[in-house]
Amino acid sequence: MTLRQLRDSLTSVPFNTLLGMRLHRVHRDGISIDCTLRNDLRNNAGVAHGGIAAAMADAAVGGAIQRHFGGGRRITTVELKINYFLPVTEGRIFARSHLLRIGSTLCVGNVDLTDEHGRAIGTAIVTYMFINPPAVRTSDLGPQASARVPSVVPSARRVTRPSRRK
Repeated sequence: MTLRQLRDSLTSVPFNTLLGMRLHRVHRDGISIDCTLRNDLRNNAGVAHGGIAAAMADAAVGGAIQRHFGGGRRITTVELKINYFLPVTEGRIFARSHLLRIGSTLCVGNVDLTDEHGRAIGTAIVTYMFINPPAVRTSDLGPQASARVPSVVPSARRVTRPSRRK
């Protein structure tokens, strides 16, 4: 995935554009994004709304996953945990993601949140789920493989428990 494609992927989400998120840097194990604090992004206490950092953490891990897979996997957030350390009153907020674990169905990333002075303002851990399975080629399955490979894995049947009789 090129830098332009990664930038376009980030800004293709209208909410990210509304907040003013921008790709800041690409790392071997993740990406960094930034957002400039504006008056409309403040809470009633006059500091950055916590949702800004949470959305940035979510987008930073999502962008890192997209980069890792070349934009070829559909993903969605299944869990996000964030701890806030310091309020931000002005300037830019940075979210630097690190992909920790890439499994077959889930991917987990950590995010360091800092202000423009490099002070730690929070940390987050984000879990994503892959919506579509990786592509399977029939040539990978050997000579016995059927010519038709399903595009999705059939869902498991629901297991019902027998009723208890007294």
